[in-house]
Amino acid sequence: MVDLSSPLAQKNKFLIFGGGFSGNYFAKSIRQLGCIALASSRSKSNDPNSFVFNSEDNSIPEDSIFEGVTHILSCIPPDKNGNDPVLKKLKNKIKSLSLAWVGYLSTTGVYGNTYGDWVCEKDQPNPLQKRSQRRLNCEKEWINSDLPIQIFRLPGIYGPGRSTLEAIKTKKIKVIDKENQVFSRIHVGDIANAIIYLIQNQDNLDFYPIINIADDEPCSQIEVIRYGYQLLGLEMPKKILFEKAKKDLSPIAQSFWIENRRVSNKLLCEKLGYKLIYKNYKAGLKDCLIRIKS
Repeated sequence: MVDLSSPLAQKNKFLIFGGGFSGNYFAKSIRQLGCIALASSRSKSNDPNSFVFNSEDNSIPEDSIFEGVTHILSCIPPDKNGNDPVLKKLKNKIKSLSLAWVGYLSTTGVYGNTYGDWVCEKDQPNPLQKRSQRRLNCEKEWINSDLPIQIFRLPGIYGPGRSTLEAIKTKKIKVIDKENQVFSRIHVGDIANAIIYLIQNQDNLDFYPIINIADDEPCSQIEVIRYGYQLLGLEMPKKILFEKAKKDLSPIAQSFWIENRRVSNKLLCEKLGYKLIYKNYKAGLKDCLIRIKS
C-alpha cells in the first residue's frame, strides 16, 4: 500500500500525461503522499489538478505547468504514425527540467505470442499487433531520450469501475472459452502502488529501465468470468467456444485472443521486493465488488 510516511510527501511535483484510468488512479494515489500531481486532459476542465495537452491540435501546456516539476509519468499511447506524442511535442521542454524520475506505461503486447510460455524483461520483444509495434517504437524513443526513464509493461488492466463485474452487470460480456488460452492481468491499484514503491526506494534499489507489472496468476478468461458471476450471485450463461464466437467479434476483439502468454513479475516482486496488494484476479475482483457495494 501507499507508505504515508514516505519522504516523497510535500516536496515533489508530478505531471501525468494521459489522465485516463491508470493515470488518474496514480495521480490520486501520489496526492495521498502530499505531492502535487497534475494530470492532462485533451480539453479544458474545471479540475484544478488538470492541464490541457492534445498533440493532435497542438494544445501544449503553459510554461507555468512545468515549474517545479520533479517527476513525469506518461500514459499516452502512440499516435497513428507510431510516434510518442509527448516526446514529439515536448521533448526539449522535458529535457530542460531537473527531473528525478520519468515513467512510461507500455504493454506486454510487445512480447508477442509465446504460445502460453512465460515472458520476462530479458526476452526479446516480438510484437505481432501493429499497436504493439507502435508501443515498442515509443519505448525506444523514451530509452534513447537520455531521461531517467523506467518503462512499465502492463497486461490487461482492471479495477473498480472497469472490471468483469461491471461487464456482467451491464450485460456487455461475452462468455467465450478458448482451450489452453491464458492471459495475465493487473489491478490498477498495483500499477500505482508498484510505481510509488519504486520511486520511494529509488536510492536503495538497482535501477531497471524495463519492468513488468503483473499479478501472480495468469489464467483463462473463462475462470475470471465464472468467478465474477459467483461473486454477484448470478448464474453464468452457457459458454461459447471461441471458434464459434469469433465471427461476431470486431477485429480488435479478435486480436485480443490471438496472443497467448504468461507474464513474469519476478523482477518486480522477487528482485525488487514489491508485495502485490492483489495477487490474483480473485483478490482483485473482491476489491471491485466492495467498491460496487459501497
